[in-house]
Amino acid sequence: MAEITAAAVKELRDRSGAGMMDCKKALTEANGDIEAATDWLRAKGLAAAQKKSSRTAAEGLVGVAVAGTKGVAVEVNSETDFVAKNDQFQDFVRTVSTVALESGAADAEALAGQAHPAGGTISEKLVANIATIGENQNLRRVAHVEVTEGVVVPYVHNAAAPGLGKIGVLVALEGDAPADVLEPLGKQLAMHIAAAFPLALSADDIDPALLERERAIATEKAAESGKPAEIVAKMVDGAVAKFAKEQALLSQLFVMDNKTPVADVVAKAAKDAGKSITLKSYVRFQLGEGIEKEVSDFAAEVAAAAGV
Repeated sequence: MAEITAAAVKELRDRSGAGMMDCKKALTEANGDIEAATDWLRAKGLAAAQKKSSRTAAEGLVGVAVAGTKGVAVEVNSETDFVAKNDQFQDFVRTVSTVALESGAADAEALAGQAHPAGGTISEKLVANIATIGENQNLRRVAHVEVTEGVVVPYVHNAAAPGLGKIGVLVALEGDAPADVLEPLGKQLAMHIAAAFPLALSADDIDPALLERERAIATEKAAESGKPAEIVAKMVDGAVAKFAKEQALLSQLFVMDNKTPVADVVAKAAKDAGKSITLKSYVRFQLGEGIEKEVSDFAAEVAAAAGV
């Protein structure tokens, strides 16, 4: 059996909000596996249904940039928030966002190989920043959105500087409605996305593996009810459907009134304008989300090159 350390108990407690003894028991049941212990707590009703990633330790900045009908979001990590406030670091993230938008680089590795306006590549500039700032940094991820006709609206929550912050959102609205209709709608939708943390545009887009995980948790919960098998099956189906509805952007209740589904908000805007409007896609980057479960080979290579 794996040793259950105080650090593991603390991490699980931070993630789940469950009590210390419950966390220790969950880790014991899961043989020390944090993810399995989290599921165990949820199955027992001792943890929240979804844990936001706002407690992760990663620092740095998310940058967003838009030009015409295209938009991009990037995330660059640093070790401390102090570096995220550094003008040199902010300028680097801003430049990286622009290069990503202009080049169309699909991922961090492709973006790292792009030319930096000051000379060399983005990767080489990052290495130089690590050496001069004295702290490891990582070009972590990039995502693009685009529409044929319409707008891409950017939004940064609690911006550290224009286009830079800890949560960056892009909303892609396709349609022939005028900009003075699409822009404010996109801004409201972006604010909703920043606050509501949808997992996908629609229920059909949610990762099947995630739905299966929810089904397993719901099955364990329902089985403890002692009800007949056919009732348990309906309880499980209902729980999974509820989860999908709450996590899909189009079916979430709009945060501005907490009663209208987002799909209906978009439909009403289109009807009022007498034009077509479709919420085509979105991007939501929250600084550090999921980073505790990832080790970037690219980050390790850059750190090694810089001697960090």
